Amino acid sequence: MDAIQYLDAIILGLIEGLTEFIPVSSTAHLLLAGELLGFRTSGDTFPVLIQLGAVLAVLSVYFGRLWHLAVTLPSSAKSRRFVGGILLAFLPAAVIGAIAHDFIKTVLFESPMTICVALVLGGFVLLVIDRLPLVPRYRDVEEYPLSLCLKIGFFQCLAMIPGTSRSGATIAGALLLGTDKRSAAEFSFFLAMPTMAGAFAYDLLKNRALLTMDDAALIAIGFVVSFLAALVVVKSLLGFVSRYGFAPFAWWRIVVGAIGIGVILAYR
Repeated sequence: MDAIQYLDAIILGLIEGLTEFIPVSSTAHLLLAGELLGFRTSGDTFPVLIQLGAVLAVLSVYFGRLWHLAVTLPSSAKSRRFVGGILLAFLPAAVIGAIAHDFIKTVLFESPMTICVALVLGGFVLLVIDRLPLVPRYRDVEEYPLSLCLKIGFFQCLAMIPGTSRSGATIAGALLLGTDKRSAAEFSFFLAMPTMAGAFAYDLLKNRALLTMDDAALIAIGFVVSFLAALVVVKSLLGFVSRYGFAPFAWWRIVVGAIGIGVILAYR
């Protein structure tokens, strides 16, 4: 393994950390960048496994709040409802992801055109939603009804199509279901924890026999860089969304997707 591969792992870890929690699809950016760099690991596990670094960034930023939830869980109905809501929202993706895992990894992940089209379409959808005169009914993630959490969980399943964006699908769904922008983004943070940790564990279990020591070294580098980059995003995203909404991310998706489609068509 040469220095170029280490540099590629750093670049891809940076992309993962910067894009995981904004609605632009980190998976799409990782897969497209990986194609450009010619970067591969055994079983194509790198994009999934380095996501855990981003999850740990959320855990570190929200540690105090998570600790409070853990301590008050036995005595607080509000804490139990919130944790139950997150687990309920996680359930659809856990079931469908386990059933469709092989199809997603071997078919959808291998289609750059699908990824680029999903980026563009998702960008336009996000742009429309951002401009709709929606009147929020829910502003506190800990007050979300369980039925709302489950519905958001079904929206998250759309992100199994690479290019859709896990955070984009959950945020768009939450906004359409009556939340405000800030709490929609925050709920996406909390939902990312079990979703991405579950994807990490499942992918590692499925591909552990294929991984080499070189793969492990590259994943470790991407993991650390992803954690550091995601730390910056998690700390600043809610304030950014409150001021500017989601339109900047929508336009970014459209531009990246359109460029990708142009490149693919040019080299066919």
